Amino acid sequence: MKVLVTGATGFIGNYVINELLKHNVEIVATSFNEEKAKQQLWFNDVKYIQFDFAQFDSTTNYFLFFKEPDAVIHLAWEGLPNYKLDFHLTENLPRHKALLKNLICNGVKTVTVMGTCLEYGLQEGCLSEDMTAKPSNAYAIAKNELRVFIEELKRHNFFSIKWIRLFYMYGKGQNANSLLSQLDKALADGDAVFNMSAGEQTRDYLPIEKVADIIVNIALQHNVDGIINCCSGRPVLIKDFVAEHLTAVGKSIQLNLGYYPYTDYEPMHFWGSTEKLNKALSEK
Repeated sequence: MKVLVTGATGFIGNYVINELLKHNVEIVATSFNEEKAKQQLWFNDVKYIQFDFAQFDSTTNYFLFFKEPDAVIHLAWEGLPNYKLDFHLTENLPRHKALLKNLICNGVKTVTVMGTCLEYGLQEGCLSEDMTAKPSNAYAIAKNELRVFIEELKRHNFFSIKWIRLFYMYGKGQNANSLLSQLDKALADGDAVFNMSAGEQTRDYLPIEKVADIIVNIALQHNVDGIINCCSGRPVLIKDFVAEHLTAVGKSIQLNLGYYPYTDYEPMHFWGSTEKLNKALSEK
């Protein structure tokens, strides 16, 4: 089996490729930055093909360009974590529609695409895949529109789609603006105080290694498709999540709770249902 991974040098991409290397598959990796790819430990174990979404050519058969993959794990998406930028709708969405349509229409039979829990919008509580999507920011709207577009392609093309709605994740290599990245920097710098929100929000977190394992196992199984949450199913207050991390690393810092306001694009309390996820993983 040959698997194409887009966004190979991103935070998730590096972990997904390392996880795929544990399986009996041939890997084709692609990203915008070949020099960054060459710095990865996996580079010599995959077939790497540089690709810039901005240079998409509708006359090219990308199924052939990427060496006829059986499956695609589509991780690429530019412009994060700026969720409100119109760029997601005006540039990202048409580019990703075009590439995925090209791959599907030319022969790819299994497509696994990363969605987001933000597609649920401001709905609270335990979020399950059968709930109506109500995205409220440009990033989530673009992702949801991409999902609808791909589902429409199934009317005229035979392929399997797994749409993985990512919840929250953490780990080495994450964006410097993420919560734990900022906390770890403050600890490393010897700061006496760490500024954060009041921390009363309820979220759903997984370590990136587990996220990569879930993505790969969902992509390689053939019995469960459609929307699948990638989550822990464990609701946790952000202030408790921070406290757990401090305990895990054996350090302490004064938390300046309430320094930052809550975001307006996330509900206060939400987490994911793992019922369909567990079924998909058991069917592998």
